[in-house]
Amino acid sequence: MAYNIYICGIGGQGIIKTSIVIGETALSKDMNVVMSEIHGMSQRGGVVSTELKIGEDQSPIIQEGGADLILSFEPVEALRALHKSNKDSIIVTNVSPVLPSTINQQDVDYPEIDEVIKELESKVKKVFAIDANEIANNAGHPLSMNMAMLGAATAISTFPLDKEEVIEMMKNHLPPKSIEINLVAFEEGYNSCV
Repeated sequence: MAYNIYICGIGGQGIIKTSIVIGETALSKDMNVVMSEIHGMSQRGGVVSTELKIGEDQSPIIQEGGADLILSFEPVEALRALHKSNKDSIIVTNVSPVLPSTINQQDVDYPEIDEVIKELESKVKKVFAIDANEIANNAGHPLSMNMAMLGAATAISTFPLDKEEVIEMMKNHLPPKSIEINLVAFEEGYNSCV
């Protein structure tokens, strides 16, 4: 059995770094980990997703309806990821919108966040909606948003990794000068989902 995590958002939000911290934490516990190729145009503000499986599995791709956790750094991307969810899935989503460059150039209205959350809640077991951007800004830097999201994911009872082990791996993978800010963001994200 594997614990399947689908991570999605917009390029530049730290999705890949978050995936690496999760994967390396699991590896440090001698757990099997497979991770998908990175999808999307991360350098151009496009949609990005990664897929991780922690446990006994060989394929990095999560089948439709197979995600245990969807970690969405952008609310509409959580909607787009619903095909990976099932009635027992948990979604942790940021509520701060970021329009991908492809949508930003079109005359399209962004949906109301309340409506996005209602739709998500109608499809899965539980939705944790946090303002990770605000948490990051309060922590001291907007780029710590991904660690706020990681903290929120770590607080989920079914998440297979321990908080302290994730924090140790953060220290190994983040620049030393940013550790303090990222730890504050992580803790605030964690506390928002406890």
